[in-house]
Amino acid sequence: MSSKDKNFTGSIPDVYDEYLVPLIFEPYAADIAKRVAKTNPKDVLETAAGSGVVTRALAPLLNESTRYVVTDLNQPMLDRAANQQPHSNQIEWQQADALQLPFEAGSFDVVCCQFGVMFFPDKIAGYREALRVLKEDGYFIFNVWDRIEQNEFAQSVTATASRFFPDDPPVFLARTPHGHGNITAIVNDLGEAGFSHVDTFTISERSRASSSMVPALAYCQGTPLRNELEERAAGLLDEITEAAAAEIEKSFGVGSISGRIQGHVFVAKA
Repeated sequence: MSSKDKNFTGSIPDVYDEYLVPLIFEPYAADIAKRVAKTNPKDVLETAAGSGVVTRALAPLLNESTRYVVTDLNQPMLDRAANQQPHSNQIEWQQADALQLPFEAGSFDVVCCQFGVMFFPDKIAGYREALRVLKEDGYFIFNVWDRIEQNEFAQSVTATASRFFPDDPPVFLARTPHGHGNITAIVNDLGEAGFSHVDTFTISERSRASSSMVPALAYCQGTPLRNELEERAAGLLDEITEAAAAEIEKSFGVGSISGRIQGHVFVAKA
């Protein structure tokens, strides 16, 4: 993973939340929220919260007395999440690195993380840190994307962008969001980190958009793929976005479209 894969700055948080969240994240956020709420937690920590899609889904499901701490490495993403969230006295917003959490051991009943562990530079260290802050018999509930071939719009955008730079293809999407979906490897890493039991679930959904430009904008300008594109040729960002939209339209049709998305959910017990 490139060190810049974690840079969700500039206009990326706004584009991410407006286009990418409804495109691919909302059904998985609802799933995570239900799994967390089912445990009836008193204290919940969310790491790598991004622009707050899980927070918006989970907060209404929690008991009013539940403490809910929401964190992200990127302050701009956390600011976007806080601004989008209906006011709630139970939510605490705090910038934090999931690999160095500023909380005492045994502080939370549940740690949840939606599509964030792929960005951990040291996955096992991140799992150990989640385990450290969990109470006895607590749960670490998170998900990851499956490989890019199972996520059609992301694959199409990557192929289009790579044609512009054949000698140095921008493969952020394949490398990081879709580069860590091996279920067996993740379960083994969780065991090495100290978790006693892990349940896994594979969830297939449809990514729906009103036009081909929506996924093109979402991926090209609402993720760190944008950083890669602008590093190679800043003036081509809009052209690449339009080319990606054209290719998606060619493959998936005109007007409202849908494509396959797939992810894996892990429920690890402390």
